[in-house]
Amino acid sequence: MNDKGLIERLDGRLSGLRGKLVPRTGMDKITWFRAGGEAEAMFQPADAEDLAAFLRAVPEDVPLTVVGIGSNLLVRDGGLKGFVIRLSAKGFGQAEVLSDNRLRAGAALPDKRLAAAALEAGIGGFHFYHGIPGGLGGALRMNAGANGVETAERVVEVHALDRQGNLHVLGRADMGYSYRKSTAPADLIFISAIMEGYPADAGEIRAAMDEVQRHRETVQPIREKTGGSTFKNPEGTSAWKEIDKAGCRGMMIGGAQMSPMHCNFMINTGTATGHDLELLGETVRARVLENSGLRLQWEIKRIGAFRPGQEIEPFLGQLL
Repeated sequence: MNDKGLIERLDGRLSGLRGKLVPRTGMDKITWFRAGGEAEAMFQPADAEDLAAFLRAVPEDVPLTVVGIGSNLLVRDGGLKGFVIRLSAKGFGQAEVLSDNRLRAGAALPDKRLAAAALEAGIGGFHFYHGIPGGLGGALRMNAGANGVETAERVVEVHALDRQGNLHVLGRADMGYSYRKSTAPADLIFISAIMEGYPADAGEIRAAMDEVQRHRETVQPIREKTGGSTFKNPEGTSAWKEIDKAGCRGMMIGGAQMSPMHCNFMINTGTATGHDLELLGETVRARVLENSGLRLQWEIKRIGAFRPGQEIEPFLGQLL
């Protein structure tokens, strides 16, 4: 068995890259849950050209996982094989004002900074991003939305690289948007997007952003270690209502808890593992199904391998 690290094994292929290569990266340092196992290696490209060179250099059989800010991510304790790709703020986190109420934004740009850039330019329609704790890349992938507005309404075109490092330009229709979902090919890595709003008074934009902030502070546990909304809202109801009706508000498993403040928010009270968090989520799903017949769908993205013996399914029958 070859016990060399992944970066060392591929050293000849990776020479000349300008980005940062890091072996054995703890994902608990990256995710907002502050839980999860290690990535075999991480690459933070310097820019789009550097990312394309990396994609061309890495063999097809090496797994690649793209992560953003880590706000909507649950990493299992067994960690991740291959490379985690994390776009840097320096190379992918800029916002540029274009003509016709448009902005070009990098995929690593935090949503709050996108809202701020639109405010400064007098472009309306981006206030909802002020309340989304993530980056644009994740928002593009999951059609993030809040306050009655979705990413799909703002997208003009998305620029992405495929597994071979080739550039693709996708129009809004190519993204295949629906509620909290895009059908764009899963292997595409979004690097930037052109977004469009409408002319608006700066005072009105600021007032809308302030209202978003007031709402978050009032009803969401924003100062906790959380991943935001845990489950998508089922048609005709809200996930939190169904969780509450099933008696799961404040429920705990290990160090993981469904927030007493907003029971569709899962929090790490300080000692939660990835297993605690996922098992709590699956237990809530099972109890909601038993109580109301609704199958809640995860909004948080779960990735990585279970540690041996930590697979979720065997535990559920004991907990219902």
